[in-house]
Amino acid sequence: MLKVIAACGNGMGSSQIIKMKIEKIFKKLNIPVHIHHSSVGEAKNQASNYDVVFCSEALKNNFSNAASSGTIVIGLKNLLSEQEIEQKIIENIVNKK
Repeated sequence: MLKVIAACGNGMGSSQIIKMKIEKIFKKLNIPVHIHHSSVGEAKNQASNYDVVFCSEALKNNFSNAASSGTIVIGLKNLLSEQEIEQKIIENIVNKK
């Protein structure tokens, strides 16, 4: 089971929306996943404990330490686009297996 964290600026609205969207796509792709959501500040301290981080493209550089330790960091241009989320999951997770 993949451990995933969804991060946004203050850990409330956007990260919850990202969580719901990515949960839907992982379910569609039949990939078991446990998803947590939080603020960027909290997430960047915990990111190395997760397999995948989802955040907005603008916040992606906050996770360079986690990325260097093997965590997949996925930046989204449109947080509401299920099409973009699905494409990035396929590119970064499904096709990497």
